[in-house]
Amino acid sequence: MEELKINTGSIISRILLNEKISNLENYLPANSKIIIITDSTLIKHYGKFFEKYNIIEIRQGEKNKTLATVDKIIGKLVEFEADRSAFIVGIGGGIVCDITGFVASIYMRGLRFGFVSTSLLSQVDASVGGKNGVNYKGFKNMVGVFNQPEFVICDLNMLQTLERNEFIGGFAEIIKHGAIKDIKLFEFLEANFKKALDYNTDTLHRVIRDSIIIKSNVVEQDEREKGERRKLNFGHTFGHALEKLTKINHGKAIAIGMNMAAQASVKLGLLNSTEADRLKKLIENFQLPVSLSVDKTVLFNAMKKDKKREGSDIHLVLLKSLGNAEVVNINYKKLEEIVNDLRLS
Repeated sequence: MEELKINTGSIISRILLNEKISNLENYLPANSKIIIITDSTLIKHYGKFFEKYNIIEIRQGEKNKTLATVDKIIGKLVEFEADRSAFIVGIGGGIVCDITGFVASIYMRGLRFGFVSTSLLSQVDASVGGKNGVNYKGFKNMVGVFNQPEFVICDLNMLQTLERNEFIGGFAEIIKHGAIKDIKLFEFLEANFKKALDYNTDTLHRVIRDSIIIKSNVVEQDEREKGERRKLNFGHTFGHALEKLTKINHGKAIAIGMNMAAQASVKLGLLNSTEADRLKKLIENFQLPVSLSVDKTVLFNAMKKDKKREGSDIHLVLLKSLGNAEVVNINYKKLEEIVNDLRLS
């Protein structure tokens, strides 16, 4: 087990890489009511490790990441007589972690909480960094807070029970971290994609660890996304719009979004086409899509509703080179030109 830390000044969040869910009890506060938020699949596979605690089961899928689900959870917390000494644990992937962190942050003005992160996407992204929230009418994470979990258990063995599609989707965020911050990670992924896809433990440990370190360094500099943290949104302005319009999963949407953002980087003269093609090839090697047929006008209108907009501008994350990202303020007219120039198939 390897422990990494995110220190934002207000709290130190412990990331426990390759720790086991069987050791969860070691990280829970004594003499507190423990409440687990999870889904039916996790109960089926791992329920024996937390069955003695109060359990709130939520439905699976992005469509359930809503305020209605939050309302139901709060109702159960009241039913369990949870007070301000209670401790909440989210056991699941990104959706469970996002919802858990949000509920814990608003119930009785804030409870302590932690995560057992069960998906690759969650271990490298959703459970790390303190963003918690839910969607609103299909728009991603429009309601949320910044608040760090006390701990995140990343049990690599749990990745074996993921649906293959979900496992592969997690690599989109890992590729993103290499593309924006770490050329060595990017090169390692190029050389070892087959081992990663085959669940090689050493390879997975390396890429998850590197991703967590990249994200933690950024979060420590800019917890509330005023500057440097915006770079973590590479591919997400396009990707979130695609999720809204097509209902494809997050990993696939971000993979396509990164390719679109790389195209935009080339168009604006920031990135050479050879490096854009290299990113595209790596995405394809991880069995992720790089394009999707969608109406460009509809895509542009969805992007205009992205939460990263400010007035008539939007913060678009582009690449200057592999391993080096830049946040550019783009006005809507220029954004529309960029969208119209995209190769969507």
